[in-house]
Amino acid sequence: MLSKLSTFLLRLWGWTIKGRYPTELPKVMLVVIPHTSNWDFPVGILTRSAIRADIKFIGKDSLFRPPFGWLFKWLGGYPVNRDKSSNFVQTMVDIYNKEPYFHTVISPEGTRSRVDKLKTGFYYIAKGGHAAIVLCKFDWGHREVVFGEPFYPTDDKEADFRRIDEYFKGVQGRNPEKGYLYKS
Repeated sequence: MLSKLSTFLLRLWGWTIKGRYPTELPKVMLVVIPHTSNWDFPVGILTRSAIRADIKFIGKDSLFRPPFGWLFKWLGGYPVNRDKSSNFVQTMVDIYNKEPYFHTVISPEGTRSRVDKLKTGFYYIAKGGHAAIVLCKFDWGHREVVFGEPFYPTDDKEADFRRIDEYFKGVQGRNPEKGYLYKS
């Protein structure tokens, strides 16, 4: 029922979902780009419900403080301390290696502001946690959520990142001036 309601709301807002999310895989790192607006969050929550997937999300720890922290945890959030000394990557690798089924979503831009380079932690988490990477576009220009084919990180990081950059080329965020790689 909730899945149908979420699909209805997405359609009401003019959004469609393309591609298929691999719920059958035991471990997935879902990489969503672009993240330029707080409106990306409700689109993501509705999409997760519409496709009936158990996907956790990563958020800065300040989101999980009162008065709304309980809500973000209830929605599947994991708080992250963005201080470099917190060893976030190893913590996430340990979670992936401990859990038999774990899917999480991350935006490697790391912020809603303009960036010229993606953070690479997601790549090392997927590699160390033996998780497939699934690329996902939140294309506000076409109002499409587009899932790519899963792939596993290889020993050629540069080739993997060329693949990632190529996939997201031309995608438009809600605030295009803040996005990564929007130019075709």
